[in-house]
Amino acid sequence: MTTNPPTALTAPRWAWLPPIGSRRYYLMLGLLGALVLGPLGGVTASYMNFSIGFFVGGQVLAGILGSTVTLGYGPEGKHGANYMQTAAASVAGMAGMGVLIQAMVWMGLPQPPLWQLMLFMGAIGMFGAGVGMLYTPVLVDRLQLTFPSGLAVANILRALTDPVLLRQSIARLGTGMGLGLAGGIGAAKLGWLAAIEISTSTLGAGMLVGARIGIAALVAGTTGTLLIPFFVSIGWLHAGEPFRKITFLIGLGLIMGAAILDIGQILAEAWRRWRAPPVAKAPVAGEEWKRTSTGRLLAWVAFSGAAVVWVGAGVLHQPVFFMAVAIVLVFVFAMVNGISLGISDSNPISSAFVTAVVLMAALGLKDPIVGLMAGSILLVACSVAGDMQQDRSTGWRLGTPRTIQFRFQVMGLVVGAILTVGFAKLFMSAYPVLGLDQTVQSAAAQSTQWQSTMTYKFVGVLRSLTDDKPYQRTAIVIGIAIGLSVQLLRQWLFSRAAYQRFRQSGRLGGAADFVIDAALIPSPYAYSFGTFLSLATSAWFAAGGVISSVANWLGGRGATDRRSDDTLADDMSTTSLIGGGLIAGDALAALGLGVVGLLATVAG
Repeated sequence: MTTNPPTALTAPRWAWLPPIGSRRYYLMLGLLGALVLGPLGGVTASYMNFSIGFFVGGQVLAGILGSTVTLGYGPEGKHGANYMQTAAASVAGMAGMGVLIQAMVWMGLPQPPLWQLMLFMGAIGMFGAGVGMLYTPVLVDRLQLTFPSGLAVANILRALTDPVLLRQSIARLGTGMGLGLAGGIGAAKLGWLAAIEISTSTLGAGMLVGARIGIAALVAGTTGTLLIPFFVSIGWLHAGEPFRKITFLIGLGLIMGAAILDIGQILAEAWRRWRAPPVAKAPVAGEEWKRTSTGRLLAWVAFSGAAVVWVGAGVLHQPVFFMAVAIVLVFVFAMVNGISLGISDSNPISSAFVTAVVLMAALGLKDPIVGLMAGSILLVACSVAGDMQQDRSTGWRLGTPRTIQFRFQVMGLVVGAILTVGFAKLFMSAYPVLGLDQTVQSAAAQSTQWQSTMTYKFVGVLRSLTDDKPYQRTAIVIGIAIGLSVQLLRQWLFSRAAYQRFRQSGRLGGAADFVIDAALIPSPYAYSFGTFLSLATSAWFAAGGVISSVANWLGGRGATDRRSDDTLADDMSTTSLIGGGLIAGDALAALGLGVVGLLATVAG
């Protein structure tokens, strides 16, 4: 439990720090969050989306690094660290959206001037923030959803008032970043490392998700490889094409099929919670921190939504109808995705993009550029709204004033809108391979380092608007049927009391449960990772998961790693911190090598 943050100026422990509540205090937090920690998370998110096709939020990284500053404020420093991670996460989340520009390049679509793209991204971000804040009283206060990452960040910020724990966390992050930096440079400069197609960022991503997801992805990659001759024989692939050219559609179907069941159950649970009396477990003593102006918020949402439509139609010359349809769909998906994020820690933003394009195609959409721009509204707005709700859940647990936190998020979105375009242009200029359309390349021609699976999905569904291939719809339908069936089977099996007794009976039961969950009937969500990636990438992803799971199993719940088990979360385990560091280090290596290469080209 916490109390309301102080309103009067509070003197810090360290003389050089400005007093809490002063203008210099907020200026310091804003500059560090948006201009230092945010770009670090932004380059990581951008690199992950280009290399793998998904990214992890920058909340944990920003929370730990920001706490090195706010440690001097003692326990009340958690609010300042929360402001910083809010701004930094907004920058990082927006920066990861640069794959939309990559999709334009793959499809050969005309690119608007940079300032127009930045304006469009910024307007969508502001709209998404408003919608996310609008739903906060429902998802956070009324339903009191868990928001696992928001809970983890709150626990981390509370725990990092301990100097010893902070030093340990920084050391683990630093170790991972050093290894990631060395691995990224080594893979580019040493032939033997390149030959084994090592990717420290993929390894780190696997360490974050664990063996059950990593091995499921490897099983999918192996299965896809074995099915290539069959796909060729039925005309779904041509000889030499990668399996993911067709399996990504099955993977999308897997996600949609599982989501039909899960979202239905989530909405039913949300309805039960809504009808039930509010649970009397408010995490703070007072309510002043929670107050916001509903009128101003509604005006913000209305104005920013109109701005998105105006920029889309008036500046980018897109049809008003489909821009408006996308705005309406945001209100639906921001709620559904927010509930999913609050319960399962998964925000299916790419599914929102794909589903929106399919729905608009039913309304007559035929132009890929319109589909891309309209889908971008769903992608960016749902990403920002989810971040907003997750950050509010962190603030709910800490008692951080929502109005101030909202301002920090807006600050981060402004910087993020600029970096979205900036990082995309920088990476694509430094690595021309990112501009090559992998949906039409042979398996031998595709890059093993730059998988760009999110872009792969977007371009695949957009091409279906003009290049209709009936077997593609068949692949999606097959995926939906399999995803729904497998999810029903998993829920039935894992809920059986007999199975639970067997699973907990000893090592044999635990090992059998692992094999069933990871390999025999894996989660459709986990399995779908391997339908988007190459086999080599899935292998490194699985290797990271195995390393993480084995290390955590060997370490158990030791006192060193979990000194305060009631307040700490998995995000602060050694493997999670090193894995996050590997991703950040590899991203910095790629950025550094790319900049050096660009400078050498200009100089030459």
